[in-house]
Amino acid sequence: MSKTEWINALQTILNCSIQVSSCSLEQWQNVQAQSDRTSNKALTTGKPEAGDYAEYENSARFVVAAHDEQLDLIVIPRADLSATEKELISCLIQQACAEQSLNSNEHLSETERAAMQISEWLLKQLASAEPAHSLPDHLVMGSRMYAEMIPLLLVMEQSNTSNELQATYMDLDKLLRSFLADDILLIPLKNKEWLIWGPVSLLRDEEDAYDSDQEESLEESLASIAHGLNEMLVSEWLEDCHLAVAPPISPANSMVETVLLLRETINLGRKFHVGTSIHLPWMLQLERIVNAIPEAQRAKYLEQSLKKGDLFLEAEMLATLEAFFMLDCNVSETAKRLYIHRNTLLYRLDKLKQETGLDVRLFRDAVLVKIILLLYKVTKRN
Repeated sequence: MSKTEWINALQTILNCSIQVSSCSLEQWQNVQAQSDRTSNKALTTGKPEAGDYAEYENSARFVVAAHDEQLDLIVIPRADLSATEKELISCLIQQACAEQSLNSNEHLSETERAAMQISEWLLKQLASAEPAHSLPDHLVMGSRMYAEMIPLLLVMEQSNTSNELQATYMDLDKLLRSFLADDILLIPLKNKEWLIWGPVSLLRDEEDAYDSDQEESLEESLASIAHGLNEMLVSEWLEDCHLAVAPPISPANSMVETVLLLRETINLGRKFHVGTSIHLPWMLQLERIVNAIPEAQRAKYLEQSLKKGDLFLEAEMLATLEAFFMLDCNVSETAKRLYIHRNTLLYRLDKLKQETGLDVRLFRDAVLVKIILLLYKVTKRN
């Protein structure tokens, strides 16, 4: 039974007009809180699910579908529905949603259906306090998932609805296969998250693109793959996105840990390096340590550090230090990157030393200044 059919049937049974609506997650929580206070119920918590309901403005509102931050609702303009009637309507919605999900899965390809099953298992493990870390045997798609593959996490800036997610799986899968390889594995997570597993042969392809005397490290090859994929997605998909990549690992034995690592990497990259789309875990180790410091201690240390001089807050000095650290504290290369004379750069560094007592040309002081900059970034945005 389609959504229109069961809503029409419900209208006939209840002898009233039913309105299809939507609201944000925050709006629903406010409605639910008011409903619970009115009925003296304990406030319910957790993510809304199909069939959940609340009373509001002489009407009963039922969740039909829950997306990341948006809910689809039906509004029944009756305040006299009994508790039994509400439970029956809730059961009807849950059954209709289950049938719709089953019918939509019948049209999926075998690969997509398997990916959806892995996604369902993976999301449950990520939400569990004690997750299972190895894929169940019935979800392992052949022996290749026991071999090492390259994991990437793709996060789209614009969230899709669940219907759009199903519609775009095949398009994105086709696009990735044309750019990466035919034997990639694409797994949808949340509505805007995609876990991609690529073959390790991509690393050999990257090596072949360079001369034998210009060998890339594993990390450089992975970064090249991520940068190339990001450029392709931005041009073909017409959406800004974030990408994180990690060293090859076996999907069957490390799916949960890999997603946790890649999610953390993207969160750290967004927090400490705004404007960057590619996030590499091995480049964010210091950021991970700083992020683990309690907020109160971060703010206190930053306040003490900035008392030594406001020079840290000047845009020119911030840009200078960012370039200096990016180029491994190389004075000549930093001057070239900033298009300034070497002596101009030395003057800025000497000025920083005079005002703060920290000479970034010395390892110990360079580490302290780097930490101060990271603390400033994360604290000023909170």
